[in-house]
Amino acid sequence: MEAGNKETFLSMRVVGSHGLIFGQLYVVLFFFPFAITNDKTETRPWEISNLEAIISFPGGESLQAFILVTVLVEKAAAPGIKALVLGVEAILQQSQDTLLQALQQLRLSIQDIKRALAQMHDYVDPDIFYRVIRIFLSGWKDNPAMPEGLLYEGVATEPLNYSGGSAAQSSVLQAFDEFLGIRHCKESVGFLHRMRDYMPPSHKAFLEDLHSAPSLRNYVLTSGAECCLMAYNQCVEALTELRSYHINMVARYIISAAVKARSRMLNHLSPHALEDRGTGGTEVLSFLKSVREKTMEAILHPAA
Repeated sequence: MEAGNKETFLSMRVVGSHGLIFGQLYVVLFFFPFAITNDKTETRPWEISNLEAIISFPGGESLQAFILVTVLVEKAAAPGIKALVLGVEAILQQSQDTLLQALQQLRLSIQDIKRALAQMHDYVDPDIFYRVIRIFLSGWKDNPAMPEGLLYEGVATEPLNYSGGSAAQSSVLQAFDEFLGIRHCKESVGFLHRMRDYMPPSHKAFLEDLHSAPSLRNYVLTSGAECCLMAYNQCVEALTELRSYHINMVARYIISAAVKARSRMLNHLSPHALEDRGTGGTEVLSFLKSVREKTMEAILHPAA
């Protein structure tokens, strides 16, 4: 086996030993490759100036910032994930006060995620994201440029199909959806559940546990607690706002950037590289709009 093939084979073995699918994994790109650059960071809020990506990929400073902003998004989500556990326990214990606390904590976390995500505009160049980072992070499943997949010589005898790194491979928003009881359309669910195969097994198991937990929506509707219903709706509204913000960001970094790329006649890129697709292979705008619409539909109304 040649050196390059041996490295690929070993990489696939290492990833597989952690229960993950080989490819441009969200968990690999955004959970581990950063270091704290300021010794006093533990006493200060995390911020990009105190963090440094410890990997080097195409895209230069924009990719470094893309990674670090995503790290900060995951950090902002941590209190929200804790709130889900607290919320499930509150439902089991029939504690309206604890549930209200959990819902308030979840709403604040979603709002913090939006604020962290907004830093993308300050540090990541849309042109570099579209022409370099997006293509680098893209996989070869649902990729028109590689319809048969990618053949790993010396590793497999048939082409393999793997999705690129996608935010849908983070368990955060899927966990929020499961807890809030937000149900997406069949096509979106198919993609989201496929992305779970790219998550660490414990993250995927957590989503399944949330799905089988007692229904928050049913509890809020039957408890008669108006404060919990209002807090639930505020979480749904915050999540809708986050998804609207994400759509606007995609419009800038993919849709508008694609128009500019076509106008410049960037013929050194393949025709498929100019398509309006996300790194996970979706027709990104239609997917995100569908997800946002189903989120808005989750708003609860008090029984008459």
